[in-house]
Amino acid sequence: MLLASAGMRFPALRLFALPIAVAALIGGSPGLMAQEPKAEIGESAPGSLPAQQPATMPASETHIAFLYRPVPAPSSYDAEADPEDLGVAGARMAVKDNNSTGRFTKQTYTLDEVALEEGKSAVDAAKELAGKGVKYFVVALPSAELLAVADALKDDGVAVFNAGAPDDSLRGADCRINVFHTIPSRAMQTDAIAQYMTLMRWRKIFLIVGPSERDKAYAEAMKNSARKFGLKITAEKPWTFGPLMKARGDTPTRAEAMIFTRGIDYDMAVVADEEQDWGEYVPYRTVDPRPIAGTAGLVATTWHPTLETWGAAQAQNRFRRLSGRLMRPLDYQAWAGVRSVGEAATQKKTTEAATLVPYLVDPAFNLPAYKGVSLSYRPWDHQLRQPIIVVQPKAMVSVAPEQGFIHQRTPLDTLGTDQPETTCKFK
Repeated sequence: MLLASAGMRFPALRLFALPIAVAALIGGSPGLMAQEPKAEIGESAPGSLPAQQPATMPASETHIAFLYRPVPAPSSYDAEADPEDLGVAGARMAVKDNNSTGRFTKQTYTLDEVALEEGKSAVDAAKELAGKGVKYFVVALPSAELLAVADALKDDGVAVFNAGAPDDSLRGADCRINVFHTIPSRAMQTDAIAQYMTLMRWRKIFLIVGPSERDKAYAEAMKNSARKFGLKITAEKPWTFGPLMKARGDTPTRAEAMIFTRGIDYDMAVVADEEQDWGEYVPYRTVDPRPIAGTAGLVATTWHPTLETWGAAQAQNRFRRLSGRLMRPLDYQAWAGVRSVGEAATQKKTTEAATLVPYLVDPAFNLPAYKGVSLSYRPWDHQLRQPIIVVQPKAMVSVAPEQGFIHQRTPLDTLGTDQPETTCKFK
């Protein structure tokens, strides 16, 4: 096994690595305490939720805003196209969960959905809602817009939950005191892949990097994870063949891509393609038979339809009944933000932001979230600690943190930036 503390690791006995991986699949990772999430009480048929903020709000109601930009319709057939209610559906289910518990605590919640059409300012929408008394915002926007919203509301005593931006800088130099992250950072995602590679004794990485800035950011996170866990990047190449996943028919470019991996010594190819333009083209097209991970193949994520343990099957079924589709990671991340408000209010017996916002980083706060352990926010960067599931398209493969990676506080802090390494100085 491996010992890891505050980013360091030491070799030790590893006789039980593979049985542990199997145990993670059938009953949860042994490094995590198996814990059934708190059951949701009651359930009603799905109903419409208000899409606009009312002019006045009853004092008994707690409004939670969800800010997002609508998913554009694909220009042609796309089997993997995002649903129109991506993220929104998760927030809707969370409000229903909040109200189920709220019946017993006399707390009522309403979701204010704000679909930001092209040209509409996220800052203007957020300021309008805050002016009407909204104190909780779940935001599924890129990092620049998230920061603009957080800065515009910094004096309003609100909590902004980041459900859609994985940028490590948001947990570092660009961190904000009023922002809480339910989406894992890129560092958490790549650490999960690196831990699994270490468990499997796959030490050598061929890193393939796409042209976008997001692709390069993912690649940088993977390099940091490789250094952290003692893996070696034996080769790195840029992807120069364009969006082959969207190409039609065979072309000379496809033929050139087929020999892209020739002459390289590696155990796993890691693709950095956050734009989803070409990464899925790589599996089964390498010269040598090698597994693929990163943004395609073996992926580290918050949620997947094959997750069934720890009460997740209950959540999967409820979500499908409410939305008519499977839950996706952004749905789960939006759900976690809305549920953070409801769970904190239940624990503190109040919905007042002045009490709940600081309580989110209190060691007493915990969020049952179908992950085997209760989740909590790191006080040094407001990142939600959570297990990361490692999946292939049709099956769950493992759960990080892997067995044997330990930490003085919690094994969850072996994923992402630990307190001694953080560059976050809250603004």
